[in-house]
Amino acid sequence: MAMAQQQVRLITGWEFLKQDLGGIWEAVRPVTAGNPESVPLWQKVQLPHCVNATDAVDPDVNYYQGPAWYRTSLNINNPYANGRTLLHFEGAGQKTEVYVYTTKVGAHTGGYDEFTVDITDAVAAFQQTGVCKKQFKGKVPVSIRTDNSRDLEMIPSSLSDFNVYGGIYRYLNLVYAPALSIDKLFAQAGTDAAGKQGMLDVRARWYNPLHLDSATITLQLSDPQGKTIQQATLPATSLQQEMQLVKWNIKKPQLWQPDQPFLYTVTATITAKGQSFTQTEQVGFRNFVFEANGPFMLNGKRLLLRGTHRHEDQAGVAAAMTEDMIRKELLLIKNMGVNFMRLAHYQQSREVLHLCDSLGILVWEEIPWCRGGLGGAVYQAQAKRMLTNMIEQHYNHPAVVIWGLGNENDWPGDFSTFDKEAIRYFMKQLNTLSHQLDSTRKTAIRRCDFCKDIVDVYSPSIWAGWYRGLFTEYKSSTEEEFKKTLHFFHAEWGADSHAGRHSENPDKALQNIKTGSGTDERSGDASLFGGAARASKDGDWSESYACNLFDWHLKEQETMPWLTGSAQWVFKDFSTPVRPDNPVPYMNQKGVVERDLTPKEAYYVFQSYWTTQPMAHIYGHGWPVRWGNEGEEKMVKVYSNCSEAELFVNNKSYGTKKRNSQDFPAAGLRWNVVFASGDNEVRVVARTGKTVVADTIQLTYETRKWAKPATLVLRKTAEANGIATVEVQLKDAAQVTCLDATAFVRFGIAGDGTLIDNQGTSSGSRYVQLTNGRAIIRVHTNGGKSVVSVQSAGLPTALLPL
Repeated sequence: MAMAQQQVRLITGWEFLKQDLGGIWEAVRPVTAGNPESVPLWQKVQLPHCVNATDAVDPDVNYYQGPAWYRTSLNINNPYANGRTLLHFEGAGQKTEVYVYTTKVGAHTGGYDEFTVDITDAVAAFQQTGVCKKQFKGKVPVSIRTDNSRDLEMIPSSLSDFNVYGGIYRYLNLVYAPALSIDKLFAQAGTDAAGKQGMLDVRARWYNPLHLDSATITLQLSDPQGKTIQQATLPATSLQQEMQLVKWNIKKPQLWQPDQPFLYTVTATITAKGQSFTQTEQVGFRNFVFEANGPFMLNGKRLLLRGTHRHEDQAGVAAAMTEDMIRKELLLIKNMGVNFMRLAHYQQSREVLHLCDSLGILVWEEIPWCRGGLGGAVYQAQAKRMLTNMIEQHYNHPAVVIWGLGNENDWPGDFSTFDKEAIRYFMKQLNTLSHQLDSTRKTAIRRCDFCKDIVDVYSPSIWAGWYRGLFTEYKSSTEEEFKKTLHFFHAEWGADSHAGRHSENPDKALQNIKTGSGTDERSGDASLFGGAARASKDGDWSESYACNLFDWHLKEQETMPWLTGSAQWVFKDFSTPVRPDNPVPYMNQKGVVERDLTPKEAYYVFQSYWTTQPMAHIYGHGWPVRWGNEGEEKMVKVYSNCSEAELFVNNKSYGTKKRNSQDFPAAGLRWNVVFASGDNEVRVVARTGKTVVADTIQLTYETRKWAKPATLVLRKTAEANGIATVEVQLKDAAQVTCLDATAFVRFGIAGDGTLIDNQGTSSGSRYVQLTNGRAIIRVHTNGGKSVVSVQSAGLPTALLPL
């Protein structure tokens, strides 16, 4: 019996072209070195690869939206008699065409689904040609065109607050399968309300292009410890349609839950004509309920959903995150205390779902019907197809509890008409389709009040203290919205913060903000210009303010027993074409970590409320210089989940304080202290029982007053492994740093070195706002000499030889 089923990740050996070709012949025609017909020039790349790896955050250009090409030559040798050779795409954006030599073998529209292209017949035909043997020496040329051009009849809308990326930005696999294989294995695991009895329903759909008519199927279920607890062998009754395989009862299953995410393994093997294909899936036994006008229940117990959001976006690579990058990010999310995540605003990499299963993070996953209105037949067919793909491809994941049908569908702009009734009608179609495909999970949308009655779970827009009102209005406005819907969830709340910017008076702007008129985001609120006073426009975008806002929300959530939960927007800063004027241009900066996963101070606020592993963090690790009058008391805040903490400043104890989550800010762990002018050491020792944790920071206290900015001072602060760190400070005429300065600065370079920019981070952008009068950039020295420059409007340019 042959069972050589093979999958190879196609990572190396690719060439890339960021433009269109005149035709497929230009990708495969023979060329000779130096021949002018060898243009255009292709670039060597590895997969996954995003067309917009850097230009999405280039401060000076619109990001590229258009066609791009990838090409390679593959050794293809399928070990199965009559086997099938497939290209399995884990995701490519946004329209994809696939060619074997000059033959188009497949196409797909939808930037976030998985899809396969069967290249068997085209490969066989090409391998019989003289071109294969002579020009390609037996290899098979594969060319792939991706296209993320703006298209109003495609989702997501280009009005969306995220980049619609192009490229083969998830893994691509070469798959060898026998003539008969498993296309989809649906394993539905559940329990009774008490969690005492488990049920497993397994169905399968076959890939059978040769129309074989007989096969044998074996199924096996293993528990989390690897012990086989159920197995069966059965004949295939139909190989042309979906087939019910088994329904098993499992006594006292080990339940899947966030603190113990037990996973069982389903193994299915189909054998036909002496060849076998095996597929494994992991499932979890659990049950959940959104109580009517009440909390969320998992396995019969209330669980407050402590959530965040995730975009598939990373400094330097954009959407093309490797599994290692994804794993690092998901571990950071879990270690923040998260037990719930909304995947914004599209289905995400299979690795994300696997990690949510194994880490114990519940998931709301949604299709990219996001903003702009509702298109025509092509548009609607794509949305239904993507919903079907999302549910079928991620059906087995116990982490998933909600299928999202849309986001901000009350936001017009792509079409000359905006028809609420048409949107309602289509939303009903999606809701029905979702329940037909999966009756075990709930449907949800965020921010479209005129569709709130259609879906199972609804999240209104509540942005207390950012786009509207004050954060102290959070609880009252949430209670008001809670009463308007049967199953309430609060997705999206938070504040932008420019990493490294801190404030001695972060709430100063609040005195001009009107209260009592709602906390929802409305048209124009995201703009930095015009309209009523609001923190998003008039605030200082400091980490200090964001921490206070998070702190208040989290303390309030502990006193809301009816709350299902909430998801803070967003875990990581991400790029967006609609925010060119932000402190880091083209970045949504609401993350609790930067785009390169560097934690901001807010990360530790969440840890202090949501985690049990003892921790203590003094606010201000990224705040090297504080300021004020000599002898003036300054507040030091400590975020900790320990029961008590003692603060020391310059080895002097300021006493021990008890933690009380309702004592805002910092749950009572705050001290008013007097810093010495100049250098200071701040240390905290926190305790829970016999467990002790500590944290220390060093800071400078500046008592000198600064005048208006006069000069830019540029210096090298570090160099290691061929990378130099350069810092600019904005100083007055007396050389005192202007610690409240927020001007934009622009770095440049001449010589051998290159700036490490277009990262979308506070320290990886050549055009960026200052944080407390300073900014840094890093430089690849390339072993040579360079001159770094920095400019800011109205000031002399500064130069630094490296």
